[in-house]
Amino acid sequence: MAHVLIVEARFYAHLNDLLLAGARAAIEKAGHSHETVTVPGALEIPGAIAAAADSDAFDAFVALGVIIRGETYHFEVVSNESARGIMELTLAGVAIGNGILTVENEAQALVRADPAQLDKGGGAADAALALHALGERFGA
Repeated sequence: MAHVLIVEARFYAHLNDLLLAGARAAIEKAGHSHETVTVPGALEIPGAIAAAADSDAFDAFVALGVIIRGETYHFEVVSNESARGIMELTLAGVAIGNGILTVENEAQALVRADPAQLDKGGGAADAALALHALGERFGA
């Protein structure tokens, strides 16, 4: 049984509730356990995962958050840098499912976050568990 850490950036609480519901349901359906920690924003997610990965307390990680395009360049910085940080950790062998939504508006986020629609939280959890299983298979 894998123990999964869900790291969520809780900037949009109502959308994160949906992402969390999907992720938790997927992890539990697969027969695994989980914990959740909250960070201020998507830029903090890779750092939180890196710290937790060093603890050896978790087998896989799910990154959850919502980044909605605004009027400034900040959207690109947050989107790109959070994805880069997660990818660096993944390439270093950390099993991470990336469920950080990068969308143009709240309506797009709602469709993607809702477990009854696109269920990106559940998809991120499934990805994390799949990467963990591959790591186990290949001895990583």
